[in-house]
Amino acid sequence: MIALSVNLNKIALIRNSREGNYPDVVAHARTCLDAGADGITVHPRPDQRHIRPHDVRDLSALCASRNIEFNVEGNPFAGPMGSYPGLLPLVLETKPQQCTLVPDSNDQLTSDHGFDLNKDGARLEPIIQQLRDAGIRVSLFMDPDKTQIGLAKDVGADRIELYTGPYAEAVARQSGDLERIFAAHCAAAEHALHLGLGINAGHDLNLINLPRYRTLPGLQEVSIGHALTVDAISMGLADAVAAYVNCLAGK
Repeated sequence: MIALSVNLNKIALIRNSREGNYPDVVAHARTCLDAGADGITVHPRPDQRHIRPHDVRDLSALCASRNIEFNVEGNPFAGPMGSYPGLLPLVLETKPQQCTLVPDSNDQLTSDHGFDLNKDGARLEPIIQQLRDAGIRVSLFMDPDKTQIGLAKDVGADRIELYTGPYAEAVARQSGDLERIFAAHCAAAEHALHLGLGINAGHDLNLINLPRYRTLPGLQEVSIGHALTVDAISMGLADAVAAYVNCLAGK
């Protein structure tokens, strides 16, 4: 079975548009887990536009109480800003099962590319080792580039998360590049399997493009937030989670 980890960033974004705690991120996480989600993902950013440090702490406690995987994503080079302590201190404090390292800058709207490990590999290697020494599985956000995936293995990653934005866009546009893009993802996944790396995927996956992507060789986990939250507006959150769980199961 391919695990579904629900990204709650957009729930937090709605909450932050008003004072108070409505909608309650932790309550929505409970709904997702009760509906069959396998885990919870958050991507705290220094500007705290959505997930905030206290959310990471509260969700860590919830996931631990249910023995459910918690995945914290973010830029490993992001330092403290205001009450944001920096990604690494926050992750080492909360001890999620998985930390997904992502090369996004503070001013990016969303993550839109994988690591260039020729440039960042030497800086990442001691960070990865520190996380692994703390018992945290490390995944690197990567483009479907076999050379780069080989470097991910070299710097000590346990998994890669394939960036699926271009695939999702090609499906939406019915682009002639779709077959080439999907073939590149399959080749990247097969190479990762050969190297002993686990395979996650995420970015703009939805109920339309997921049925094909779920056939990717060795795919273990997808994290989905934006599309699932949009679907929840019309379907309800529990039904939306159930729809994605069923989609991943081929139902």
